[in-house]
Amino acid sequence: MPNTPQITRRELLRSAALIPVAGALAACATPAGQTPASSAPAAVATSAANPFGVGDKPLEVWIFDGGFGQEYATTIHQPLFKSKYPKVEIKHNATKEITKVLQPRFAGGNPPDVIDNSGANAMDFGALAQDGQLQDLTPLLDAESWDQPGVKVRDTLDPAVIDFGTYDGKFSVVGYANYIFGIWYSKKVFTENGWQPPKTWDEFLKLCEAIKKSGKMAPFTYAGKFPQYLYEPLLTMAAKIGGTEVLVNIDNLEDGAWKAEPLKQAATAWAEIGAKYLLEGTAGLDHVQTQTAQNKYKVAMLPSGSWLENEQKSTTPEGFDYAMFPIPDFGSSDKLPYGTLHTQPGENFIVPSKSANPQGGMEYLRAMLSKKAAGDFSELVRTVSVVKGAGDGRPLSSGAKSATEALAAAGTNTVYYRWQSWYAQLKDEAIAATGQLMTGGVTPDQYLERLQKKADDIKSDSSIKKFKR
Repeated sequence: MPNTPQITRRELLRSAALIPVAGALAACATPAGQTPASSAPAAVATSAANPFGVGDKPLEVWIFDGGFGQEYATTIHQPLFKSKYPKVEIKHNATKEITKVLQPRFAGGNPPDVIDNSGANAMDFGALAQDGQLQDLTPLLDAESWDQPGVKVRDTLDPAVIDFGTYDGKFSVVGYANYIFGIWYSKKVFTENGWQPPKTWDEFLKLCEAIKKSGKMAPFTYAGKFPQYLYEPLLTMAAKIGGTEVLVNIDNLEDGAWKAEPLKQAATAWAEIGAKYLLEGTAGLDHVQTQTAQNKYKVAMLPSGSWLENEQKSTTPEGFDYAMFPIPDFGSSDKLPYGTLHTQPGENFIVPSKSANPQGGMEYLRAMLSKKAAGDFSELVRTVSVVKGAGDGRPLSSGAKSATEALAAAGTNTVYYRWQSWYAQLKDEAIAATGQLMTGGVTPDQYLERLQKKADDIKSDSSIKKFKR
């Protein structure tokens, strides 16, 4: 592999927007003791127990310090890895600013060995794949499970992990948690006030009106500084109205995909929520502030994923009892039934192809994907793992139980989209435009026209690699 990676215009623009060019690489010099990526790894014999030939080289791990925190890495995954490789020094790091901190490391040719590339500031997977920066993890899938002898890793995983982690025919991203999205609320609050989770959009509007008139709290909020929290229920509603092809067409950059009637109906519906029922000041609040407002009983409902309960564990009052409900039916002609959920693998781990120790990085992921490690993770951070059966027999918190039951009820009626991880420019545009939609800065038609234009620009830009589902 070349010592000087070829960074595309796309990736340079992304990093330049976030980091001053001068001194960027100097600020992220190789940590003391880290072997340069160009050094040839020492040859170590491979076996079923050590399928990648891991030796004694140090292993540098970076964790996104978000909804799941970083404790799971230091108390579950790393001790498990060290139990088999005690001589390997693990250099643990955590940050909320993945792109800002690690993008220069890729540009400098010395990325770390394992990265939890997650959160609002995750690096652009599409650009990393296009530039050959991601290790091919197919050998990981074909390796024997860490703690299930005779079983391949691929056979222990939810099949969606492989679908979502494949870029241009190469499996290179491991989603570790099963993200389950919905509208979250307190069972205590709903029970005390006689409020019922709505099953139709009319019921949802009536509930919002009743909460507003009660004067006890605002009906609804979302992370105003991170409007992707709101475009998630908007897109899920559009898929319910028009079927999964609505989201497939967006992913595939089909002509006019963003102007489809189901998207207009969904955008119009959520714009009404923005105009009438938001917590005051929502546009200026981040996800933690809005979630904390809910914990303080200042707002009744908000959209989020199944990491929410763990993210708020330090501020959630006793007896709050998190629960979630799916996006309500918009009308009787919806193509998808009540209970349809947006769910997909998340908390995405990668092994950079130009790291100093990709062998150790893949083995670290193999340890993570053991049934015990995944089960311990699920129990610690109150969520659902992608490893089959990892949560069996383990106690579930209120929110995790609610999300698990919703997923079971949904059955095969689940939806997802890929464009936000494939095309960072489109994600940036959607974030900005959704914020304006919810504050009345653009009409639903203007909102969709803006997103269609950005999608068309990407489609016609030959420098951007295209993906298809």
